[in-house]
This record gives sequence, structure tokens and C-alpha cells, in this order.
Amino acid sequence: MNPDQMKQSSGANKKLALLEEFTVTTARPLPVIVLADVSGSMSEDGKIDALNHAIGEMINSFAVEAPDRAEIQVAVVTFGGGGAQLHSQLTPAAALTWTAMRASGSTPMGAAIEMVTRLIEDRQLIPSRSYRPVIVLVSDGLPNDAWEGPLRELLASTRGSKADRFALGIGPDPGLPALNAFLADHAACERKASAA
Repeated sequence: MNPDQMKQSSGANKKLALLEEFTVTTARPLPVIVLADVSGSMSEDGKIDALNHAIGEMINSFAVEAPDRAEIQVAVVTFGGGGAQLHSQLTPAAALTWTAMRASGSTPMGAAIEMVTRLIEDRQLIPSRSYRPVIVLVSDGLPNDAWEGPLRELLASTRGSKADRFALGIGPDPGLPALNAFLADHAACERKASAA
């Protein structure tokens, strides 16, 4: 390598080093939306205590994850006596503290699912560089509103159809039809139905 080539190579390396100094690497957001059932039926058999413990532990475990590749952000939508409410906006898990909830009122799971659909489809709240959303339903599975239509809408929505869904049934005899419907792979079911 002649002296001119060495100068050019050295200059390019310095520019690259300067660029690396100014490049801020941020972890991709991983949105986790928790649907927390705080309805009156959760006041029986220690179910609300189990819910509070489970969600608190979940947030704590997310908070200690190394944010190298993903920053886990958690939002909580509660549904119970006060209707469906956004209890906590998407917040980095490390900055979120769970406050124990009390159980009361009806179980408007459909309204909560509608709220989740709006949240995950909001491109300002969840930018396109985010990992696909994760939705966690924590409930005794005993909704008393029209939840099937909102669930179909969630599963048909652009991001809702791709979201990972988990359900944690609380109590000695959780309502499996609602919990299983939440978990079902509706796209696979539709393919089987159309093939039949």
C-alpha cells in the first residue's frame, strides 16, 4: 500500500470511528399488553391475590432482562367494575411498579379486547420497528359481555393477527371456552373450515 492509499484508508477509518461515536444503538421495543381481570368473580378463592402476584412477578422478571436486543414495554388494561381501563400506558418494565388491584363488578372482557386492538394498531404508540406485540390475558375466564365479536376483530386486525397470545387461567375452575378462544389459531381454523 503506497502512502496515498494509507492516508485514504486512515481517513476512512477515522470517519467511521466518528460515525460510531454518534450512532446511538437503541433496543427494539417489545410491547407486552396485559389484560387483567379485576371483576367481582376474582374476589373469590384468592383469585385476585393470585392475579396480583402473577402480574407483579411477570413485570419484575421483564425488568431484569438485559435490554441488549429488546426493551420490554408493558401496558396493562384492566376490566372489572369500572369497565375497561388503561391502567398503565406502555412503559419500560424496569420503570413500572405493579400496584395490587381489588376485585369488583362485572367482567367486560369484550371492551378490554377492543381497547387492546386500538393500542396495538396505534403506529405512534407502537412503532413499526417494534417486535410484534404480545398479549397476555390473566382471568378466571368468565366474561359477561359480548366478547366474541371484539375477539374476532382483534384477530382480524393487521397486528392483532400476528400478535403472540397467552392466557393464564386463575382459580380452581377457570372458564375454558373463553380462554381457549383467546388462544386459538383462528387462521388455521379458517383454513381447515375452507378445506372441508
